[in-house]
Amino acid sequence: MPAPLLDVQGLETQFKTQEGFSHAVNGVSFTLKEGETLGVVGESGCGKSVTMLSILRLVAMPPGRIVAGKALFHGQDLLTMSSEEIRQVRGAQIAMVFQDPMTSLNPVLTIGKQLEEPLALHMGMDKKQARERSIKLLEMVGIPNGKDRLNDYPHQFSGGMRQRVMIAMALSCNPQVLIADEPTTALDVTIQAQIMDLVKRLRDEMGMAIIWITHDLGVVADLAQRVLVMYGGFIIEEAMVTDLYANPSHPYTLGLLGSLPRLDAKRNDRLFSIEGYPPVLYRTPSACPFAPRCKYAIDHCWHENPKLEEIQPGHKIACWVDVKSGSERK
Repeated sequence: MPAPLLDVQGLETQFKTQEGFSHAVNGVSFTLKEGETLGVVGESGCGKSVTMLSILRLVAMPPGRIVAGKALFHGQDLLTMSSEEIRQVRGAQIAMVFQDPMTSLNPVLTIGKQLEEPLALHMGMDKKQARERSIKLLEMVGIPNGKDRLNDYPHQFSGGMRQRVMIAMALSCNPQVLIADEPTTALDVTIQAQIMDLVKRLRDEMGMAIIWITHDLGVVADLAQRVLVMYGGFIIEEAMVTDLYANPSHPYTLGLLGSLPRLDAKRNDRLFSIEGYPPVLYRTPSACPFAPRCKYAIDHCWHENPKLEEIQPGHKIACWVDVKSGSERK
């Protein structure tokens, strides 16, 4: 079996606050294969974005700090690289599309300037080559009249068009991995569908691997092959997307799926709501972080945090309970 393209092992990230250290990411481990699309889901504050920002060393230090773990990319640890080495990886080999394109694009620079910069930096293109490549990139992501639009500023584009520009920038150097951090959240449903179709088409054409961060399991079903479910800074379930929908095995995943509207639902059926509040992250939990909100919780859940373990080939959960029987897992 070939080695994974990206292998993250025991990643821990903390933030210093007035109340103490916030444990945002707690021992996260996962792999990404070449050409694979990995979905990362969970509610706001569960550690999805911080995990990916930590891998690319984009966490502000201080107040953040990466206290443990490895992130092996082609066998090299991204977390121990020098500042110059990691800059050569970011954008060129691993690219990221952020949630809000208006705050990600520089408002005082033209789109052309922002597209041409990484091409000159990472691919050594001169101004003419970079400009020609930028026009092709805009056309590739569905922005018409690319030659004329290069001289426009971000505020002259709609939200959907700005996100297309961000995708064009991310793909400009033909990266092997694209990390998309909820790139459709701020867009209306029609534009969301267009961006999703665009990413899938470009993925198939370019053969790149994708990590898609979202809180919407409906998006994951249409895009990813494998899914990580995060809660309280931990991965609490990992499975192939078909298996996750057919056989969700963690109470939190059941709650997420229950909150999705279904086409086959009866008219008076109410969506499921997970009661309670997300965990306080100022201490590493000695118990299961989901126990206070879990209707399946047993005595063991309050005394020991379960490890992520395989329950069947390719399907892992961190839970003491078998949700089908309601009894403690053997």
